[in-house]
Order: sequence, then structure tokens, then C-alpha cells
Amino acid sequence: MSEVKEVTPYHLLGGEAVLRQLVDRFYDIMATDPAAAGIHAMHAEDTAEIRQKLFEFLSGWMGGPQLFIEKYGHPRLRGRHMPFSIGEAERDQWMYCMLKAMDETPMDGALYEHLQEAFFRTADFMRNQ
Repeated sequence: MSEVKEVTPYHLLGGEAVLRQLVDRFYDIMATDPAAAGIHAMHAEDTAEIRQKLFEFLSGWMGGPQLFIEKYGHPRLRGRHMPFSIGEAERDQWMYCMLKAMDETPMDGALYEHLQEAFFRTADFMRNQ
């Protein structure tokens, strides 16, 4: 009898390779689009480490391998973001970059809507201003 794998957003997106593409595109947009200048300024010039951390976090968040938790423990998202002033403008800039990256990533419409809603809820939860 074969094992049945759970269908998760991670698998529906296309797994590791497509998720890495999404994360890289997200940070590329953040670095080059003037509409994201505010949140880009919050990041170090070298984004290699934060790209890897977001990839690892999103892997588990989307139902794939729990890479972030295995390395760092519980994400404690709000706590990790407290040093940064995050209001509606920063939330909206983050969402702008993620939605542009999602627009360039092939995916089913239902998955797009699910991720859009989930990303917004999470980004909104990061607000501390």
C-alpha cells in the first residue's frame, strides 16, 4: 500500500524550487521597485541570509519541510519583527512585493487567493505601529 501525501500549499506551488524562485523574486522586487523603498531600507544590503530564512519559514508555513523550526525553533514572528517600525505602509509595501512575485510565479487561481489572504493576515499581524 502506498503512502498518501497531504496536499499542501507547498506542494501545490511546486515545492522547493518554485518556493525559492518566489522568495528570490520577492527580494529582487523589494530591492529595485521604488514602491518598496521603505521596507527595503529596513534590510541589510546583503539579503542572502534573510532570503534563506524567509524560504525556510515559508517552507514550513506552507506545509512543506519545517526547515526554520528545525534550525531556529518557534518562529516568534511578532517578536522577531518588534525592532522594526511596522505600520500599514510597511505592511502594504511587503504585500506589494509578495503579490508582484506571486504574479510572476505560475500557480492555480485558488492557491493564489489562499496565499494572498494568508500573507495579508500574517503581514497585518506584524504591525506594531
